[in-house]
Amino acid sequence: MPHTRTVAPPQRGSHRIPSPGRWTGQAVAALYELPFPELMHRAQRVHRLNFDPTEIQLSSLLSIKTGGCPEDCGYCSQSVHHDTGLKAQPLMDLEEVLTAARAAKAAGARRFCMGAAWRSPKPRQVAAVARMIEGVKALGLETCVTLGMLDDQHARQLADAGLDYYNHNLDTSPEFYGNVVTTRTYQDRLDTLQRVREAGIKVCCGGIIGMGEDRRARAGLIAQLANLDPYPESVPINGLMRVAGTPMHAAEKLDPFEFVRTVAVARIAMPRAMVRLSAGRQQMDDATQALCFLAGANSMFYGDVLLTTGNPQVDADRGLLARLGMRTGDAVCKA
Repeated sequence: MPHTRTVAPPQRGSHRIPSPGRWTGQAVAALYELPFPELMHRAQRVHRLNFDPTEIQLSSLLSIKTGGCPEDCGYCSQSVHHDTGLKAQPLMDLEEVLTAARAAKAAGARRFCMGAAWRSPKPRQVAAVARMIEGVKALGLETCVTLGMLDDQHARQLADAGLDYYNHNLDTSPEFYGNVVTTRTYQDRLDTLQRVREAGIKVCCGGIIGMGEDRRARAGLIAQLANLDPYPESVPINGLMRVAGTPMHAAEKLDPFEFVRTVAVARIAMPRAMVRLSAGRQQMDDATQALCFLAGANSMFYGDVLLTTGNPQVDADRGLLARLGMRTGDAVCKA
């Protein structure tokens, strides 16, 4: 991790923010403590400086290999450690994936993301995914995959296939991490992100809130993300999907305003990142989603299914965006 220094908490009425790589948990926590209107104002100011606030990017996510994962992530329906009733499925065929990608593009998606429930892929699996990446890119879509931990060779192979983004979330702060997963370390995650960077692939990395963590842990997550050098180009903010059979099924429901605050803090801490509404959108009403857009979210997963859990229907998404006067596009950073 890059060296950090202590930064004084932002003062009321000031719009100065720490430079990338210089956030502390204390400075991020100070943003969380701002009055809601003030926090929203600051986030909106940062958003407008870097993006068109009326534009949102649509991404689609497909589970190309479902279930049977040896990791014990406490939130995940695909772990072999949890009895969720999910039936494991093998890696999809290339043509099945391309059919789904064509449908996603026809529905307006700009980025097609593919997820496989592996701890880390084998060489033959990486080769198969590389062919999928090449096929999806030939359709004119951006590509993103999440396959678990990567070694250097795997990362280079995916880069050679033309992969645009690799998703590998930190999930939470280092301090709370042991409450979430024990089968891989925080450093394992950071090592994979570094390999992805060295291969020339852009990083998609965020976390999950609502797992029983406190605000300090949420601030720690944002600080970790913002201090990556450089910080991720894409930052998915996930709300916990409470899946029956997982250890976190009974987690206390998160206050919707706390989710909005997290989006706003992520926007301020990572001004030029795509901040994406990801898992948990199904649980949000339209007003909460609208507040997230005002807070600086400019990307969202779009479609009927998000890996193994539901996602708001396409028509409902289109209707909401139309009511808000939002436009779909690439949400290109002005900087």
